[in-house]
Amino acid sequence: MNKKGNKKEYAKKGNFKSKYKPNLKKSSKNKTPKTTENDGTMRLNKYLAHAGIASRREADELIKIGAVSVNGDIVTEMGYKVKPGDKVQFNGETIKPEKKVYVLLNKPKNFITTTEDEKGRKTVMELVEKSAPVRIYPVGRLDRNTTGVLLFTNDGDLAKKLTHPKHQIEKIYHVKLDKNLKPSDMEKIKDGLKLEDGFIKVDDISFIKGAPHNEVGVKIHSGRNRIVRRIFEHLGYDVIKLDRVLFAGLTKKDLKRGHWRHLTKKEVDFLKML
Repeated sequence: MNKKGNKKEYAKKGNFKSKYKPNLKKSSKNKTPKTTENDGTMRLNKYLAHAGIASRREADELIKIGAVSVNGDIVTEMGYKVKPGDKVQFNGETIKPEKKVYVLLNKPKNFITTTEDEKGRKTVMELVEKSAPVRIYPVGRLDRNTTGVLLFTNDGDLAKKLTHPKHQIEKIYHVKLDKNLKPSDMEKIKDGLKLEDGFIKVDDISFIKGAPHNEVGVKIHSGRNRIVRRIFEHLGYDVIKLDRVLFAGLTKKDLKRGHWRHLTKKEVDFLKML
């Protein structure tokens, strides 16, 4: 761990600030995550999700097609509850819930965001292989040359929520261009651009305080592929550095490039309230 943080300030309505702290006091009505029932039982779809097999919605489909059995009997009943000591099998293999793990990585360049690569290139999994005793997966993607905040977990429900467009998860990027950004082009980006896959509008964009005008901060909700790079390429700029400094309220503050840490309970609870 590195106690040095990124001291640069990012413009937000003029100046993106360097310390992106999630509002952990955000209220949420009745959104406290439920665990098992008082009698120790657990819904079968949740059991499968906790085992890392699928999200709860996907688990419902697996149950419907008869891919899951309990104590040797195929279960297709929605809402079926697993009791302590029950033997649950998926496609003939016994499974059991895993402890949920949440790991934050400050991704360096030249690592592929995938669990494996057929070309033998370095993957982000190599950087977090010692972070957990269970299998974890990256939430979303950062391309090979993009650095910054990347979350890993075996919590299928949370991963799906954080990557689904309807939840509009906030991301902030520090972008360095090959030349100064023209004020007129910044206005075009603020107004929105029509790209080959549709219209895109950022939430906010501004020059970085104290930095040359080829460095900007961009806040965006979209998760479309290479969207930040494509916005600037559309206007004739090359992105020479792209660093994600915030994802879903999580920052890389005090986290050295290439290093990881476990989320705190407060951070996990915050993500579940989004």
